[in-house]
Order: sequence, then C-alpha cells, then structure tokens
Amino acid sequence: MPELPEVETIRRELDREVVGKRIKSVEAIGERSLRRHRSPKEFIAKLEGAKISGVERRGLYLVFKLDTGDLLVCHLGMSGQLRRTQAKDPRADHTQVVLTFTQAGQLRFIDPRAFGEMFVTTPEELTEEVPELGELGFDPVETPISWTVFGEMLVKRSTKLKALLVDQRFMAGLGNIYSDEILFAAGLRYDRPANSLSTQEIRRLYRSVVETLHDAVKYRGSTLADQGYVDLFGKAGDYQEHHKVYARDGLACRRCRTPIQKARFANRTTFYCPQCQV
Repeated sequence: MPELPEVETIRRELDREVVGKRIKSVEAIGERSLRRHRSPKEFIAKLEGAKISGVERRGLYLVFKLDTGDLLVCHLGMSGQLRRTQAKDPRADHTQVVLTFTQAGQLRFIDPRAFGEMFVTTPEELTEEVPELGELGFDPVETPISWTVFGEMLVKRSTKLKALLVDQRFMAGLGNIYSDEILFAAGLRYDRPANSLSTQEIRRLYRSVVETLHDAVKYRGSTLADQGYVDLFGKAGDYQEHHKVYARDGLACRRCRTPIQKARFANRTTFYCPQCQV
C-alpha cells in the first residue's frame, strides 16, 4: 500500500496538474470503487461541472476541494493509481473512474484490486464517512512538531516502537517500509518500548522521521517489484534504491555488513539490522 511519501508525491503533482481545472464529464466504470454512493449516477451528478480548487492530503487520503463546496475524496488502497492522461491515450485495464476536463486531458483512477475508492462528500460529513480521519495523529510532513513534544508523546507510551510508528492515531501516514527505514536510521530495534528511549535516542528517532520522509518525498516514493505505485504520469519512484533494510533480508547491512534479518512482529513483517539497531 502506498505510504505518506507516495501519496504526498501524487498530491504535489495533482496540485500542479488539476487545480483550476473544471470537470466536463465523468465516467464511473467500477461500482465497487464508488461503494459509498447509492449509484454511479449520484457520484457523476456531484462532479460534472465542478471546478477543482485545491488538493490536500489527510493521512493517506487525497481530498480534492470543489468550487461547489463538496469534496472529492480518493483513497488508493492496495493497488490504486491516479493517472494524468490525454483522452486519446489507451485506457489501462481496471480503470474505475475517468474525469475529463473542459481544458482537455483526463484524470483516471485505476485499481486492479478495487480496494481503493472515490466518493463525494461535504466537509462537515467527511469524518462521519471516514471516522479515522478524525483520529489521525500528527502529520510529520504537513504539521511537524518539535522534538521535545515528540519526546513527551513517546515517554507516555509503553508500546513497542514499530507498532507505535504505524499507529495512525499517533502519527499519520507510515506503514511497513518507512517505519523500518526510520528505525534503522535511528539505530533502534522495532521491539523497544517507546518509553525506554533516552533523550539522545528520542532526538535520533525524531531526526530520522523527518529526514527519512523528506528524502523519500524528494525521490518521489518507493516503487516495489509489483509496480503497484507509480506517480501521476506512470513513472516509478526512486527511493527503493536507497532502502537500507526493507526487503533486504539476507543481504549485508550497508553500514556494518551484518546480514539484514526479517522478523514477524504484530502481524507485520519487519526488517532490521541486529548489529546496528539496539
């Protein structure tokens, strides 16, 4: 599933490519992707003629502001992609929704597994539709906090670090890839209790969160072997070339040459260096 850097990359591209565009017509092909609506016709009626005035990211959700006052919400799920195309471009298999703009060009939502979704709602009803958006923790890219506040949050919790980093109520947007990379950069094991960290370790972890995520956004996210994530133009990200531990089990640690290990923790696969992380 795309994580914060991938979704943020797409948000920034959408901000350049579709903000200010008016939706001329809508094709709603995959009803499963529109499951919050009574019918595709309802979804279409709320979008046709509307102008996109802004795009925000809330956790892993993309929220398009419309000049009608409504919001178009998109969650990519496990395999969803948004593509900026021309109308004449061949349509990919599993295209679920097509937005055609009056100024030419289209935005297509493609989702082979159909776990993602699109729906239209109002600002007032958004957290009723998606309750977890009302419970999101801080966003380390959009709403960064100081390392001292971060430390105060950590010392109150006995939760193991990996479980805490992927808890959307603590910090929004992280999953397996970036939690593992952050913990490696900080030199901390995945199963350390959060409240066991020294002041120096808290500062290292905070710096690792900020630097890892900003680097991942700079390199436009990670595209894994399944090619599930690509950007708005179908181009793969580059950050996978900079992974230190994720999916590198058995390979030598780039820092100490000890083989990277894989563990099962809290129903997640975790990659770490047994020498560098304590």
